[in-house]
Amino acid sequence: MQTALIQQRYHGSKEATREVTRERIAQTTEEGAELVLLQELHQTEYFCQCEETRYFDYARSFQKDVAYWSAVAQEHGIVLVASLFEERAPGLYHNTAVVFERDGSVAGRYRKMHIPDDPGFYEKFYFTPGDLGFEPIDTSVGRLGVLVCWDQWYPEAARIMALKGAEILLYPTAIGWFDEDPEEEKARQLESWITIQRSHAVANGLPLLSCNRVGFEPDPSGALQGIRFWGHSFACGPQGEILAQADSESETILRVEIDTARTKEVRDIWPFLRDRRIEEYGDLLKRYCL
Repeated sequence: MQTALIQQRYHGSKEATREVTRERIAQTTEEGAELVLLQELHQTEYFCQCEETRYFDYARSFQKDVAYWSAVAQEHGIVLVASLFEERAPGLYHNTAVVFERDGSVAGRYRKMHIPDDPGFYEKFYFTPGDLGFEPIDTSVGRLGVLVCWDQWYPEAARIMALKGAEILLYPTAIGWFDEDPEEEKARQLESWITIQRSHAVANGLPLLSCNRVGFEPDPSGALQGIRFWGHSFACGPQGEILAQADSESETILRVEIDTARTKEVRDIWPFLRDRRIEEYGDLLKRYCL
C-alpha cells in the first residue's frame, strides 16, 4: 500500500490552507499514493486554544466541506482521510474524520471519542464525544482503523479497532508544546507521544500512520502565548519499527510503502491476541478499582 501523510502549517485562511493541501495531494498522487492522511482539523487554525462561540461557525460548512474533499478524492483517485468540524445540530458538534473512497463516495466516518480539556486544548467546549464507536472503515485499500489525536493515548481504542479487523491504524493529530516549557519537558512529551503510538502497533501487530501539524499558532485570547505544533509525523510497522518520520518544523509530504503482509508474519511469531485472558479483564469496565 502506497501511503502519504501531509504535514503542514496553517496558512492564514481556510481557502489558502486548502489550496496548499490540494496541491500537495496532487503532487503525491502523481507519485503513486493510494491512501492520503491529513492532520487533525486541517482546514483551519487549531481554534481550541480558547473558548469562543464564534468558532462554532466553522462547523456550519460541514456538508460543503465533505463535498469539497469528496471531489478531491475523486479527482485524484485516492482514498482520503480528512478531519472536519461537524455540526450535527445547533449546539451539537463533533470532531469528525471522514474517509473518502477513490470515486469520491464517503466510505465511513469516525467521531472522536476521547475529548481533552487542558490549557490551550479546550476541546470539551467544542466537541461532543463520538457515538459511532470504534468501527473500522472498509475501503479499496483495506480496512482502516481511524482514530483522532487524543484517542492515541488510549490502548483500548487501538485494541478494539484491531479486534474488529482493522488492517492499519491512522491518527490525524494536532499536538504541540508551549515555547516557555523547559527543553527537558518538551523532549519527554514528544518521546511519550511517539512511544505510546508505537506501542499500539506492537501490541496489535498493525502498521500505524500518525499525521501532525507544524508551525506556531498564537492563542487568540492572549491568555497563553500559543502552541508550537511539533510535527514529527511518522509511520511504523507492526513491530513498532519506524518506517519514516518527519521533522519538527518542515511542511512535508511523508511517503511510506506499507507491507500489509507483515501483519500476519508478526502475529504468527508474537501471538498476543491468542494469549489474551479475556475472562479476566472485567475490571477494565471500571473507572478505577480501589
